[in-house]
Amino acid sequence: MTTNQNEKRYDMLIIGGGPAGYTAALYASRAGLDTCVLDRMAPGGQMALTGDIDNYPGFDEGIDGFTLGMKMQAGAHRFGAVTDYAEVLSLDLTSPWKRVETTLGTYLGKTLIIAAGANPRALGIDGEEALLGRGVHYCAHCDGRFYKGKTVVVVGGGNSAAADALHLSRLAEKVYVVHRRDTLRAEKIYHEPLMQAENVEFLWNSTVEGFAVGERLSGVTIRNTVSGEKTELPCDGVFVSIGRQPATAFLGGCVSLDGHGYILADETTKTNVPGVYAVGDIRTKRLRQVITAAADGAAAVHEAEEYLASAVFD
Repeated sequence: MTTNQNEKRYDMLIIGGGPAGYTAALYASRAGLDTCVLDRMAPGGQMALTGDIDNYPGFDEGIDGFTLGMKMQAGAHRFGAVTDYAEVLSLDLTSPWKRVETTLGTYLGKTLIIAAGANPRALGIDGEEALLGRGVHYCAHCDGRFYKGKTVVVVGGGNSAAADALHLSRLAEKVYVVHRRDTLRAEKIYHEPLMQAENVEFLWNSTVEGFAVGERLSGVTIRNTVSGEKTELPCDGVFVSIGRQPATAFLGGCVSLDGHGYILADETTKTNVPGVYAVGDIRTKRLRQVITAAADGAAAVHEAEEYLASAVFD
């Protein structure tokens, strides 16, 4: 790394410290590239908010997301990668040196890997933001412990919602799963344990349309999508698990996005800008898992090394 008038220069800059970002950092630093990870939070990204991860090879009894994130960071740091905790404010990708403006100053990279991930999707109901931490949550493994012996609602029907409901069933007295369809979209592995859980009840063909509020959340309004009937359901907490939203707002149009806001990049991870790569949950892909994010990180470094072999920098 070289510094010129408060500009920090690296062979590779990586935005995001999740499994994709730190795998890229590991591969890049191990290959002798000066590498810096720019991250806003603790290692692991959204993975750090996950409780037990049972489908990442090498951990036969599973591992929690925070610990796995720390291990991934340590592996990259072992070979010389560094992490700076800063928020990215803007990008300029028009020159061979990719310019990244952050709350810690300006960073320049010969190559740039975007691994900013995706954030939980909100319901979009009035008062939702104000109730964050006061009854509305997006991470059951983070906040479920506050609802031991209480009544909670899980919104969603995919893998994340099913895993959240199963986790909460071990803590809460009652768990309602509200899903807009008449069956779960989650993998079959979740169906049987959820159906067997005596304190889990499914509200099919239903959506949450409003919150009852006192000093904090006290209930939700449920609408049946078939009959249109609305009912008031008392509860202590709501866990929203209806998907993710790609964290691409900061890009400012620097790279091409698809219709859903994800960065257009195939299995090579190349974007439409030479020397810029998109990895993990932020890019267009069919499967978003820890292992596919890690694979993206390795692929991006391979492509970046080929780019660096022929690119010319001032």
